[in-house]
Amino acid sequence: MFRSHDWTAFLATFTPDASVGLKCGACREAADEWLLRYPADASVMAYIGWSGWNTLRIGGAIPDDELMEATEACYAAVVSKLPKKDRPPQS
Repeated sequence: MFRSHDWTAFLATFTPDASVGLKCGACREAADEWLLRYPADASVMAYIGWSGWNTLRIGGAIPDDELMEATEACYAAVVSKLPKKDRPPQS
């Protein structure tokens, strides 16, 4: 979660069934690549899936390095939409 002044943006949501909700594409069509590659371990997130968010199962067929890359890409995509004054410092 990233907090900035008056609002909060959730970058990822972790669920009890060992999965993570991530923005996996700029649109639904781009995020559908995950569904095609990992049909048993990727699904469209409820309510916000239409905008490119998926639920990815941890410990399944999706390699850990791909989950990490997806998490980093999600973070970068969300942060890039913040006003420059609200973005975290780059290292």
